[in-house]
This record gives sequence, C-alpha cells and structure tokens, in this order.
Amino acid sequence: MTNHAMLRTIGLVETQPATIEGLRKIVHEGGGFACRWSAGSLALGMQMLRKEPVDILLLDKALGLQSVIDALAAAGSIPGGNPDAIVWGTSMNETEALKLLQAGARGILRKTADAGTILSCLRTVAGHASWMEDCVFRETIRDGSAERTDLTTRERQVLELVERGLRNKAIATELGISPGTVKIHLKHIFEKTGVHGRYGLALDGFRRKGIREPGGGEPAEITAA
Repeated sequence: MTNHAMLRTIGLVETQPATIEGLRKIVHEGGGFACRWSAGSLALGMQMLRKEPVDILLLDKALGLQSVIDALAAAGSIPGGNPDAIVWGTSMNETEALKLLQAGARGILRKTADAGTILSCLRTVAGHASWMEDCVFRETIRDGSAERTDLTTRERQVLELVERGLRNKAIATELGISPGTVKIHLKHIFEKTGVHGRYGLALDGFRRKGIREPGGGEPAEITAA
C-alpha cells in the first residue's frame, strides 16, 4: 500500500487538459508523486498554491516567459509555499533557460521529453538539486570541458558576476573598472574556457554547481552529451 504521507505533491499550471491528464498518468505510474491540483492560468495557480502548498510546481512556458518568471518570484514569497519549480515548454533556448534558472527554477524541461525523462527531472528536483536537458548546452559548450583553472583572480570575479546575470556596465561598476576592461577580461575568459557567449558562461556555471543530466545521475560538472 502506498504511503501517501511520503508522496511528493505536484501542482500543475498548464492550459491543455489532455496534457494535464497525460502528466497525471505519468506521475501516478512513476510512483513517489501525487498531482495535488492543476490550474489553467498563472493567476489561478498562485491562488491554488496559497491554499494548497505543494512540493513541486510545474509551469508551462507558453503562458509567457516574463509572466512565468514573475510567477517564480511570487511562488517563492508565499508563506509556507516556496516549492521547487520546473518550467517546461515546446521549445527552450539557452537565453530563456538562463533567465528561468536565475529566477529560481530548479528544472528546465522540453514538452517533447518522454515519460522516463520527465520522471528523472521530477526525482532530481524533489531532491532539491537542479536539472536541465543537456541539449540546451550544446550551442555553447561543444567540447564538454570548459576548464576554468587558468583564470586569473580578476577573470574569476568577472565570471562570477556574469553568472549572476550582470551586464558589462554593472560589472564594471561593481569591480571599479571600465566597461572596456570588462570586455577584455571576457575575451580572455572565452579563450581559456572554450565557451563562446555570456549566456554560455552562465549556463556552464549553473551546470557546474549541480545541474543533473537526464537519467538522474551525478551532477554534470564536466561533460555534456
């Protein structure tokens, strides 16, 4: 007999009834989870979250990227709420994934994912780790290494601020240097890590800090499929 007290509860914010039913079936058959409620809009989802807190909140990116980001912030401020959030969508580029991670999402998932991948994501996020399909990294981390051992102290400072989402002007102000100097440091960082683009650097930073790959394995700190 299932111990319902041990089940991780899930709240679904999704507009398509057929999709909701499919997710409920996957969750039920996967074991360890229970869909507590579903909502067809972000406003209703936040209302439900206040009334019936859940462990995991699954949000559809199709409801609007900025609206979802706002909902992540709202969910984190609800007393007794603050669930681990997963955002999924039919498409997800690296810029969107980064913004969602910086906004507090624990998981990034594509709607094309199979049942096993969905459950892997849920299990990882349920353990308070972060999870994202490795395909999001492929555009910027092609060799899977992105070593950082050769960075100078200043380059590491710039890199840390890039990972936090700061732009060049804000980084310059923070470190007391000129925006031009920031650009030079970034050029050296790109050359040393093999990662091209600030979004790639930030994604790689999230990845190294514990984002797990499909299958529920160890944190993907070095390689990407």
